[in-house]
Amino acid sequence: MSFDYDLFVIGGGSGGVRAARVAAAEGAKVGLAEESRMGGTCVIRGCVPKKLMVFASSYPGHMADAAAYGWDVTAGGFDWSKFKGQLETELDRLEGVYERLLNNSGVDWVKHRAVVTGPHEVMLDSGESKTAKTILIATGGWPFVPEFPGHELAVTSNEMFHLEELPKRLLIVGGGYIACEFAGIMNGLGVEVTQFFRGEQILRGFDRETVDLVADQMGKAGIELCAHTNTVSMEKTGDGILVHGTDGSQRTFDLVMFATGRKPNTDSLGLFELGIEMDANGAVKVDQFSQTKVPSIYAIGDATDRVNLTPVAIREAMAFVETVFKGNPTAVDHDLIPSAIFTQPEIGTTGISEEDAKAQGIAADIYTTSFKAMQSGFAGREERVFMKLIVRKEDDVVIGCHIVAPSAGEMIQLAGIAVKMGATKADFDRTCAVHPTMAEELVTMRNPTRSA
Repeated sequence: MSFDYDLFVIGGGSGGVRAARVAAAEGAKVGLAEESRMGGTCVIRGCVPKKLMVFASSYPGHMADAAAYGWDVTAGGFDWSKFKGQLETELDRLEGVYERLLNNSGVDWVKHRAVVTGPHEVMLDSGESKTAKTILIATGGWPFVPEFPGHELAVTSNEMFHLEELPKRLLIVGGGYIACEFAGIMNGLGVEVTQFFRGEQILRGFDRETVDLVADQMGKAGIELCAHTNTVSMEKTGDGILVHGTDGSQRTFDLVMFATGRKPNTDSLGLFELGIEMDANGAVKVDQFSQTKVPSIYAIGDATDRVNLTPVAIREAMAFVETVFKGNPTAVDHDLIPSAIFTQPEIGTTGISEEDAKAQGIAADIYTTSFKAMQSGFAGREERVFMKLIVRKEDDVVIGCHIVAPSAGEMIQLAGIAVKMGATKADFDRTCAVHPTMAEELVTMRNPTRSA
């Protein structure tokens, strides 16, 4: 059969763009459709703008530290409109970078919505039909707000980057990493932040001892954490948004942000009609090579709801090209993926938690250390650093590493290499420390705190 393209990609995020570019470099004729902005969630409404907001929100602490170190600092107010303008300029620049990368790779891309109408066919909302030997779904995920009376008054993380002005009183609903990151950001920008979450503690699924410290620090920073609490209804009043909570409370906020989950962005793509298996949440079911039950259609990234991280989507894109265009079947290794949570304080984590070790029946030694960081301690701040290693007794292998510290994400990237390689505690111990640093504590913990 003759096709318009060797590959047609639906989705212009990090995974889709990488797959398109690398396939084109292998000589494939590639088309791509993105209905929104090129760059997807990470670049336009996720990782990048969020991290820039984390930077912006951290400056009050930096200015306080500077004064303690002898600098004559006059702390002025935060200008949201100025920051917002610079943020939008930066996102425009990054979108342009993605577009140029596609152009320079020879990818034929369009800003249109595309749906799958056959095993080898897609239909654009312009009315054009395109055929391709292989179709790749890379449409990412999308935040959602559950339905309840007044749910339409809520915003999601998508809208938080484009507020015309900062609210004075903000309610964040959710206990996951997006909710907690925005709680820290908005608190740092001077907003009064309340956070509702249904569970006993925030950041369910992460190492509990690590999370407990972060929650304590968030509370000390002025964030009101409300466990076992959800919204019953919301209504607009002259003073803002009146929120009725499951705890019987009635409180008014200027803005309510929901961060209670994300769903694969696969609605109305035509996949179900083709017989492609999808779970109840809309995730596309694929095999280890990202192939669906329809052999010509593949899916990667958050659309598959495997591990929803940008670097994972990029790795899945590279494995897809290896498999389909290089004749080298390649499965992505989803084990021991390091990650960072840009709460304030920041978390870096890889491997299993202490709770996981107990649940799996793994006999482990637990090494922990907690201390004041030199920089903030000198300035009189009470923030604490925490580091934890989970070491399997059977073979001395480090199977978990958890860090709460400034730049914990930078540290866990490097520690993640050692954990991925199967380093033992003895390997950590025989590595010389870099002094004076926070990270040196990872190689100086000699005696276990306890056993799991």
